[in-house]
Parts: sequence; structure tokens; C-alpha cells
Amino acid sequence: MWIDILQIALGFIAGGVLGFFISRKVMMKYLKKNPPINEEMIRTLMSGMGRTPTQKQVNQMMKQMQKYM
Repeated sequence: MWIDILQIALGFIAGGVLGFFISRKVMMKYLKKNPPINEEMIRTLMSGMGRTPTQKQVNQMMKQMQKYM
């Protein structure tokens, strides 16, 4: 009886860990393929704050975004 409960508990733990890593891999692949922000969005955001961004500033922001993905 205790062995059955232990097997079920270990199954849930293993399934949770495996599911976490699979879903993380899928999300990373999706975000790399479809980035949530692009250069045009950065330009619009900076223009909305009253700044006219240069291409160098836009590139720096894009590098910062890529660094955290």
C-alpha cells in the first residue's frame, strides 16, 4: 500500500518536472521565432516619451531585449 502511494507521488513529481522543462523549451522556441517587441515598437515607445531615437539607440535597446531572452 505504501509503495503504491510512493509510486503515484513520484509519478506526479516526475511529470511536473518533465512538463516544466518541455513547456519552457517550447516557449523559448516560440519567443525566439516571434519576438514580443520589434524596432518599430521601440521607436514608437521612445517617440511617445518625447524623444526622437537614433538607429544606434534602437539597436542598443534591441540588444538589451535579446540579452534577456
